[in-house]
Amino acid sequence: MSFDLDALRRAVAAHGRVARVVVAEVAGSTPREVGASMLVWPEQGGTGQSGTIGGGALEFAAAAAAFDHAGLTRHPLGPSLGQCCGGAVTLMTEQFDATALAALEGRDVVARGAGDMPLAVHRVLDRARARGEVPEPQLVQGWMIEPVAPPALPVWVWGAGHVGRALISTLAPLPGFRLTWVDTGPERFPADAPDDVKILPTPAPERAMALAPKGAAHLILTYSHELDLSLCHAALQHGFGFCGLIGSETKKARFRNRLAALGHTLAQIDAICCPIGHKDLGKHPQAIAIGTASQLLSLQKTRNDKAWPMHSSASGA
Repeated sequence: MSFDLDALRRAVAAHGRVARVVVAEVAGSTPREVGASMLVWPEQGGTGQSGTIGGGALEFAAAAAAFDHAGLTRHPLGPSLGQCCGGAVTLMTEQFDATALAALEGRDVVARGAGDMPLAVHRVLDRARARGEVPEPQLVQGWMIEPVAPPALPVWVWGAGHVGRALISTLAPLPGFRLTWVDTGPERFPADAPDDVKILPTPAPERAMALAPKGAAHLILTYSHELDLSLCHAALQHGFGFCGLIGSETKKARFRNRLAALGHTLAQIDAICCPIGHKDLGKHPQAIAIGTASQLLSLQKTRNDKAWPMHSSASGA
C-alpha cells in the first residue's frame, strides 16, 4: 500500500477540501491492512468518498467524523461498532486543501507526526534508502510513514463493447491506473461511465494513438478486426509499455502476418500480447476482464518496484 498522491490531487482539484483516513496500525483480526486508505469530501446532504478502509460501521463512523478532528484515533472492533472482528484499528485522519497538498510535492515518502521526527523514524527511512527498498506503511512512535505511489499507469482501453465495459468496471476502482476509453462515437459509451475515466470518442481511433504516453498500456478490443489491426499497427509505430489484443490463436497468427507485411519485425509484433487475460478463466467478458486486470496489476507492480526510489529525501510534517 502507498500514499496515492495522484488520487489526492484529483480529489482536491474537484472538491477543494478533502480528508484522508489511513489505517495506521492494526491488532488482531481487522478488515483491512496498514496503509489502506479512503478520501472523503463534503457534498450536499452528506459526504462523498473514494477508497475503503474495510467498510462497515468503522468506515461509516470514520467518514462521518473525517472533518471533526485530525490525528490518531483507536477503534476496538467490538460490540460498540457492531463488528465482531475482535481486533483493533488505529486510524490517522488528515485534511488537505491546495496549500497542504503542495507541501507533499517532491517527496518519495510521507512521514509525519507530532513534534520532531523520532530517531526510530530516521532509522526506518535511512535503512530503506540504503537498501533501495520501499518502506512499508507503518506507525513508529506516533509518526506515520507511507511511501508515495509512483505516478499512475496510463491504461488506454480501445473499444466500448461488452469486454471494454467489463474492463472499465473492473479497473476503475483499482488504485494506480489512469484510464482513457476510446471508441468511434459517443453513443458507444454507457451513460454511467466512472467519473475518473476519460472518454474519448473519435471516428478514427487509430489517429488518437499519438495522444497516448509512450509507456501506456493498451487494451485493444473493438467491434472490428480491421480497426483492431489498425490500432495494433499504430501502437507498434508509436511505442507502448504493454499492448494486449483480444482474440484467438487464429487471429494472432493472421495479425502477425498482416503486421509483418506492414513492415514490422516479428520481434516487434510478438510484443503484442494476444489473447489478453487468462484463457483458463473462460470467455465471459467479466472473466476476460479479471484475467486482464491481473496482468496489469503484475505490470504495475514491476513498474513501481523499478521506480523506487524516485527522490532523495523525505521530511516530516
